[in-house]
Amino acid sequence: MSPDSSADREERKERDPHVGAGLLDEEMGPSSAMAHLYRGEVHRMKLWRERLDRTTNWAVIVIAALLTWAFSSPENPHYILLIGIGTLSVFLTIEARRYRGYDIWRTRVRTIQENVWAYGLDPERGLADPDWRERLGEDYGMPTLKITAEEAIAHRLRRVYLPLLVLLLVAWLVRITAFSPASWVETAAIGMIPGVVVLAGVGVFYTAAFVVACRPRTWHAKGELRAEDLRKRS
Repeated sequence: MSPDSSADREERKERDPHVGAGLLDEEMGPSSAMAHLYRGEVHRMKLWRERLDRTTNWAVIVIAALLTWAFSSPENPHYILLIGIGTLSVFLTIEARRYRGYDIWRTRVRTIQENVWAYGLDPERGLADPDWRERLGEDYGMPTLKITAEEAIAHRLRRVYLPLLVLLLVAWLVRITAFSPASWVETAAIGMIPGVVVLAGVGVFYTAAFVVACRPRTWHAKGELRAEDLRKRS
């Protein structure tokens, strides 16, 4: 089979002017500028991913220390675990803010992957977004956050913080029931704050956390791997 002539190649370029067309053909390779752009965005995404991991690591370390101290002696107050829940909430807020920044770079990486590399490997699949260049250009001109703070919190709750919060809740319930002969409602009291009020506050907090994490929503985070995305496609 004879190789394409120059006229055939020019005709194909005119017929299909998209960046990804013919990306892996013998006579073409990835644009140097596009390749460097993609590599730079991946590097940025990696740095922000590491920032998320550092927050998570500190949260796990703090929770492990609090659990160890809370159960090391019956004399230690149970409310140290409630302080741990508050501390974990602070870490969650910080990480959700970082996640919104991380999503900026990941969105750019996924845009290039879907419309340049995926299209170059298989042009028949078409473009994921015909207006991707305009959208990417606008984002470079004026970077904007793509997701709300609530969605970012929901992502981090589902991935990391909800299991940690449940662990602290179980530990706190064990602490107020197994280390005192008094009623667990009485044991839950903190100073002048009645146990009923403390239990109600904890219940409201965890109800809100589960609602934010589990309520049906339209996810705007681009390329985030969720359970429903990992199911085998028919």
